[in-house]
Amino acid sequence: MSEHYFSQKPQSKSSPTKWHYSLRGRDYIFFSDYGVFSKNEVDFGSRLLIEHFKAPSITGDFLDLGCGYGSIGIPLADCFSDRSVVLADVNERALTLSEKNAAVNHVSNIEIVQSDRLANLDNRTFAAIVTNPPIRAGKSVVHSMFEESGAALLEGGQLWVVIQKKQGAPTAKAKLESIFGNVEVVERSKGYFLFVSVKQ
Repeated sequence: MSEHYFSQKPQSKSSPTKWHYSLRGRDYIFFSDYGVFSKNEVDFGSRLLIEHFKAPSITGDFLDLGCGYGSIGIPLADCFSDRSVVLADVNERALTLSEKNAAVNHVSNIEIVQSDRLANLDNRTFAAIVTNPPIRAGKSVVHSMFEESGAALLEGGQLWVVIQKKQGAPTAKAKLESIFGNVEVVERSKGYFLFVSVKQ
């Protein structure tokens, strides 16, 4: 099986890169590498989610599910410093990068957890879960992430999902509707849809 960014232990040779990016009006430094998603820049879908995310009114932690090198979770933790943000991914290299990126950007209100979906987050509950899901892992994996997120959200909690139309946005929207009974299209741009569903 070929290696993907959702591999637990990437075998590609490590060759870290460092670059700067502005998100939500703040400047960040990111280290990235082979074997992680979107290694050369913050991808458009993640940027769409970051820029349009709004914190729910309820109290509670946030979860960046499938965090990669932290391009979503770290800016959100920085901008919502009153919240604790859990960064979870199965990819060990991505988690090492997340830890480094949190440190270099002086963001301390985060917790980094290795987890295949929510497997290692048993009994944890969240006010918001954000995800740019691993489309290449397959629809069944992505949809199970939605289901597990629904179970892990507090009442009134929100699941934010960004996904391209050509990579399954219509079926993702239908799945979210079936789980939560609601789904809002927060934004759509360049073929990407940003959805939010609320646990009621």
